[in-house]
Amino acid sequence: MNVYDLKQSFISIFNEAPERLFFAPGRINLIGEHTDYNGGKVFPLAITYGTYAYVRERNDKKVRLASTNFPQTGIITASLDQLEKNLETEWVNYPLGVIYFLKESGYKVERGFDVLFEGNIPNGAGLSSSASIEMAAGVMAKGLAGLSISQIELIKLCQRVENEYIGVNSGIMDQFAIGMGRQGQALWLDCDTLDFEYAPIELEHEKIVIMNTNKRRELASSKYNERRAECEKALKIIQKHTSVESLGELSVTQLSDVETWLNDSLLYKRVKHVVTENERTKLAFVSLKAGDLEQVGQLMNASHQSLKEDYEVTGEELDTLAEFAQVQPGVIGSRMTGAGFGGCAIAIVKTDAVDEFIKQTRRHYQDRIGYGPDFYVASVGDGAKEIAIEGVEQTG
Repeated sequence: MNVYDLKQSFISIFNEAPERLFFAPGRINLIGEHTDYNGGKVFPLAITYGTYAYVRERNDKKVRLASTNFPQTGIITASLDQLEKNLETEWVNYPLGVIYFLKESGYKVERGFDVLFEGNIPNGAGLSSSASIEMAAGVMAKGLAGLSISQIELIKLCQRVENEYIGVNSGIMDQFAIGMGRQGQALWLDCDTLDFEYAPIELEHEKIVIMNTNKRRELASSKYNERRAECEKALKIIQKHTSVESLGELSVTQLSDVETWLNDSLLYKRVKHVVTENERTKLAFVSLKAGDLEQVGQLMNASHQSLKEDYEVTGEELDTLAEFAQVQPGVIGSRMTGAGFGGCAIAIVKTDAVDEFIKQTRRHYQDRIGYGPDFYVASVGDGAKEIAIEGVEQTG
């Protein structure tokens, strides 16, 4: 991503130079899928791909937004006094929602701004492009207005945007990983208490390869909310038999009781995934801290199988990528990442095997699915922050 080119684009769109630059990464989830909204554990990390926001403050209350990713929408104009949802241009609702909730929460955002966003995360790929633009807007607004909001509170606010303004009933993992990411570290998070720890992810001889199915999935209209409703339904039944606040509190040894209590094979499969995935996440944290990457890889493989069979959120495209990857030379582990229903899978691959791995996986996917996947070799990066404009030319 060329920051100079983005600056020139800002000037050509708004006829003035930008003053400040903010960045929020995307994220991948190493393991712990669909556990976040069930009060469980997750193990994500921030990547060096993300969303950049070049901005210039105004002397009025006008807000003008543009994106190089959606040049056809041109400049979208709003006002700090009127931040209702835009029904015609979807992407602007993420930054507008952040400003709306900051003001609703009592923070003084009194001056408008011109902002140009550019993301090098594939849109709709499952790397959290939506949470990335939310957090980019959040750190931008905090920086411009000098707000006293903490990073954790900003993360919570951006989750509210996703839930209440956008209408996607997602958990807090995406915003948390993007807000609190740290270079060279994975983040082990208890989504119930928001307690978290970092674990070094030492990839001296390995790379993380992101594999994009190129099948778009829109969370708001997918089965994501359906899965969440199934879990909530199961929890209500379980709570008649034992005192738990979330499915994340259940242990693997309780599953036989849960199966009896539910007396519903579909709901039991959903709960089984959440409980076993939660356990895999705990084991992965211990393994990563011990430097046992091979064990992490085996847990990733098992995670994908559970997401396929018990949670049923993978589909042919993701299965084709992950299952082929798992048996390729040099691959330590592979699984879908994100909500599923398309999007991306990830693989940890020995560095010297990456080129051949990508070549063979692309060929296999093309033959099976009929079109090609995209591949990204990712590094583990920092969370959302301001970037000093001087001296920054290339990143991402």
